[in-house]
Amino acid sequence: MTIIGVGLIGGSLGLIAKQKNLVEEVVGFGRKRGMLQKAVSLKAIDRYSLSLPKAAEGADLIVLATPMGTFEKICREILPYLQRGAVVTDVGSVKGNWVTRLESILSPQAFFVGGHPIAGREKSGVEAARADLFQGSRCVLTPTSRTDPAALEKVTRLWEKTGAKVALIDPVDHDQIMGAVSHLPHLAAYALMETLTHPKIARNKPVQFSAGGLRDFTRIAASSPEMWRDIFLTNKEVMVEMIDLFQETIEKIKKKILDEDGEGLFEIFDRAKEIRQKEV
Repeated sequence: MTIIGVGLIGGSLGLIAKQKNLVEEVVGFGRKRGMLQKAVSLKAIDRYSLSLPKAAEGADLIVLATPMGTFEKICREILPYLQRGAVVTDVGSVKGNWVTRLESILSPQAFFVGGHPIAGREKSGVEAARADLFQGSRCVLTPTSRTDPAALEKVTRLWEKTGAKVALIDPVDHDQIMGAVSHLPHLAAYALMETLTHPKIARNKPVQFSAGGLRDFTRIAASSPEMWRDIFLTNKEVMVEMIDLFQETIEKIKKKILDEDGEGLFEIFDRAKEIRQKEV
């Protein structure tokens, strides 16, 4: 197995794959030798290469674990070096048209299976990797009519052996779901921290007075800016829709406050509390 991008997710997958002997060898690729050497010392990979073609050559399974904006370029670069029948999968948070695009690039030399382990943390880098990161979490696979059944089975077995619960979802449905329950919360966290930099607020240095509420709500704002930039841009249509819906809700609450409609505010907050306690 070759992991392209040995960070939090890629490193964690390498750790558990090596601990459970899920593959014969784990090869890592990255741009920084020091980080790859660190991954070897942490036993997240067996060896590494700074050459993308050499890292991919001879691999049965290639995992794309870099920011999503790099996927297409990587697939085009490794294509001539892939052994016939190799399986390429990813850990990206957006699927939609990306799945069909990568399928087209790799076909007929290799098979692509869209994947998304829902097990991130706000920390990034191989130092944050954990062998138990996927235990009990969900991993969504997004097969299409072109997905090879054997390739899908191989990727399914891999994630199940990491301890994840695998679900098969249509790529477009995946993006709609993730836009609501993952991408929008990250956007809201980033937006809140950005709001605190506004001159009307920042002059009082409010963060020094914050407690658990701000810390808990904005924990995910410490996530990788590069990764989330790519997620928002690749899931553009869904994100715009989610933002419109969120703004609509904010305006509704704003109007309740302006109208001093305490009962209306209570109804919204009580409904939110009930949903949070029951379903999250």
